[in-house]
Amino acid sequence: MNLSNRLTISRMVLAVIILILLIFPWQQIGVQFPTFLLMGRVLVDLKFLIAGFLFVIASVTDYLDGAIARKDKNETDVGAMLDAIADKFLVNGVLIVLAYLGFISVIIPVVVVLRDVFMDALRMLAAKNNKVIKANIWGKVKTATMLCGISLMLFYNLPFEIWGIYIAEILIDLATVFSVLSAILYYMEWKEKLKIKIL
Repeated sequence: MNLSNRLTISRMVLAVIILILLIFPWQQIGVQFPTFLLMGRVLVDLKFLIAGFLFVIASVTDYLDGAIARKDKNETDVGAMLDAIADKFLVNGVLIVLAYLGFISVIIPVVVVLRDVFMDALRMLAAKNNKVIKANIWGKVKTATMLCGISLMLFYNLPFEIWGIYIAEILIDLATVFSVLSAILYYMEWKEKLKIKIL
């Protein structure tokens, strides 16, 4: 297994750790994460800060694994598949948890997951035709915006929360819009190449 694939698998492992950290009922086993008040207005739970730190590390691996694979000219179909799975573990899993905990609207993970289902279907159709759908600029912008937004959300939108500027929510909302836009653009680009006809 090459280095880029190891980084991808490490992202999957980090995603699982983050999800367990956020949703496991720690109090039932006697574990209490400390909370503290910042600037007299933001109540911070250490559990979310740890999750945010791990999420940032995982996000960095998302950039590194692709960059290393391209540099070493070692891009493979298996690597691309693992990368897509790792991204869904990380982003979609955390979005679902954030919606469950009331940090974001449940509409956001629903839209993002449905978009991913659509894109997976499009990629499978492309694969049947021996074609590969590579990320377009809007897909990359969506990913970067979503990773930044989730990172900020896990860090309680600090320091912007102190000034009442909800940057984390804005970035996540924008990323959701970009996810739909990128899916539409993928479809428009590939419908003729794949001879897709929707009645």
